[in-house]
Amino acid sequence: MRRAPVSPGVRLHADGVEFVVRSRHAQQLWLCLFDGEGARETARLPFTERFGDLHRIFVAGVGAGARYGLRADGCFDPRRGHWFDPNKLLVDPYATRLDRPFAHSAALTAHRGESVDTATLVPKAIIEAEPGAIAAPQRELRFIYEVSAKAYTQLDPQLDPALRGQLAGLAAPHAVERLRRLGVSHVELMPIAAWIDERHLPPLGLANAWGYNPVAFMAPDPRLAPGGLADLAQVVTALAQADIGVILDVVFNHTGESDEKGAVVSLRGLDNALYYRRATNGAFVNDAGCGNILDCVAPAVIELALEALRLYARLGVAGFRFDLATVLGRGAAGFSADAPLLTAIAADPILRERLLIAEPWDVGPGGYQLGAFRHPWREWNDRYRDDVRRFWRGDKGALGPFATRIAGSADLFEGAARRPSASVNFVAAHDGFSLRDLVAYSVKRNHSNGENNRDGSSDEVAWNCGFEGESDKADLQERRARDVRALLATLFLSRGTAMLTAGDEFGRTQGGNNNAYAQDNATTWLDWTQADAALTDYVAALARWRERMGVLTEDRFLDGLCGLDGTLDAEWLTSAGRAPEPYDWSTGDCIGLTLAPRVSEGSRVHMAFNRGAARPLVLPKSRAGRRWLLVVDSAAAFVADSADDARSPPLNMPERSVLAFAEALAEDV
Repeated sequence: MRRAPVSPGVRLHADGVEFVVRSRHAQQLWLCLFDGEGARETARLPFTERFGDLHRIFVAGVGAGARYGLRADGCFDPRRGHWFDPNKLLVDPYATRLDRPFAHSAALTAHRGESVDTATLVPKAIIEAEPGAIAAPQRELRFIYEVSAKAYTQLDPQLDPALRGQLAGLAAPHAVERLRRLGVSHVELMPIAAWIDERHLPPLGLANAWGYNPVAFMAPDPRLAPGGLADLAQVVTALAQADIGVILDVVFNHTGESDEKGAVVSLRGLDNALYYRRATNGAFVNDAGCGNILDCVAPAVIELALEALRLYARLGVAGFRFDLATVLGRGAAGFSADAPLLTAIAADPILRERLLIAEPWDVGPGGYQLGAFRHPWREWNDRYRDDVRRFWRGDKGALGPFATRIAGSADLFEGAARRPSASVNFVAAHDGFSLRDLVAYSVKRNHSNGENNRDGSSDEVAWNCGFEGESDKADLQERRARDVRALLATLFLSRGTAMLTAGDEFGRTQGGNNNAYAQDNATTWLDWTQADAALTDYVAALARWRERMGVLTEDRFLDGLCGLDGTLDAEWLTSAGRAPEPYDWSTGDCIGLTLAPRVSEGSRVHMAFNRGAARPLVLPKSRAGRRWLLVVDSAAAFVADSADDARSPPLNMPERSVLAFAEALAEDV
């Protein structure tokens, strides 16, 4: 006799397969088996055993490769949270491979009494053994490279055409070498779990390009990974051989089943009331802005999320970025950093060894929680993005906040005994303007999304350098290129964890679209034939220089105390070489910061950031037997690869530029 099951899932045995499904309110569950093409239902078998919320059936003679789905019956009463309909074929939420992508259809949304059988419309799960365990690289998190697998590989001319648009394309030797040369420590893959398009997109001829609308959390989307988890394992292994870790962007805040008009394809049909948060009137809570949210304090949801994360961790994934992570900490009283799911993830013996990154906001009440998560969580820091942009845009009073951000955002993280690395710094991400577009557009151009330009942020911090949109004027192009280089230098000289979105290193554009989630087309696909190789080389050089200068990556906040050599660990200076006065902080266009190592080997560094006109520059006094050497000049697109490449300091600081200097022994010059 087999023991009572303790968790859902599919388990292969020598003589058959055990299926376990969790549902509290279903009166009957069925396992539906399909032929090898997933076209014809060959058997409908009732689950014969129940242990509390767990339903089990063992089917002899079935093995790896078999296709299956689920059906559930019970009360149909949406006001009480029940959406049972045996006409709806359902995807097992614990499935690890699907035979086809999800596709929206009105039949998936029809209510019981009006519904038809949806077996021909819904993907079938494929039974397969989990790939072998892979060890995750132990490399320290320094430089995150955010990647949409489809967008990255779709137009890659060096890639085998059979791999274009697919996750496995990232494992190609030239793709791995490209990432290695850029200096990436970790690739952050945008969601790969099987998703369904938002229902308003197909009639517009659009498709979800980002994947933030999942249905099956453990099954890679067949459009990206027709080989399932094996494709992910291949990419993880190839990147690990180059000492590059993989971070997965995961979505546990909502599902693609959306609101009361959404599709019934998985959790909603198995037990809507068990998995989703609802208001007292039965309506879906919509703190994610996508129609529903998962009830992340419910044991069933916690169990599902943990099992998905453990699965990916066993495949060598180095960490996770959690979309709209405030939802994960939401309960009846609002957000708590000690909420059950957040605590369970950080305490899990497997997951606590992985990198954990929160997107610390949602659209619900009290949803903005930047700085509120606890160690070991890191957080996307949109205050860094906006304060750095405001400084370079020329906003009044922006110098003080800018200085706080490049110094590690102590105001957000130090009070909770966290470190600068908890701040994931970025100036542009998948959501919003691309790096190139934020200096070419001051207003969004989202008309192609089909929402009359209402979607996307209307308050994005951006500027057009004097002309809106693309231009072939050489002087305008140079002004924009100079601003891009200054922003990139700022990012790599800042304390914290640097993040760059794929394509921003070579000048990708989305034509001013700052919400390109629905543009699975040339708007988001990276055009490698138009890549600015010189800009890519500049980014790679910045990443290398940041790694070499240990003082830039010391994971501690500045306190103005003595460094290892007796000098102050940090000193703010004006371009005239004096300590800034309150007037400078409130009206200044230029600031310098001298850093001395406290816990690492290496020399002092001085950095100067000038958003205004060219001006004389006075460097801090060098120590006896040493002198300052110029190692970064964003205006000239210059980054020294070694002391031999360094230049003598200029007498003037160029307009709208970032300069960095290293203190070297005089005999080395």
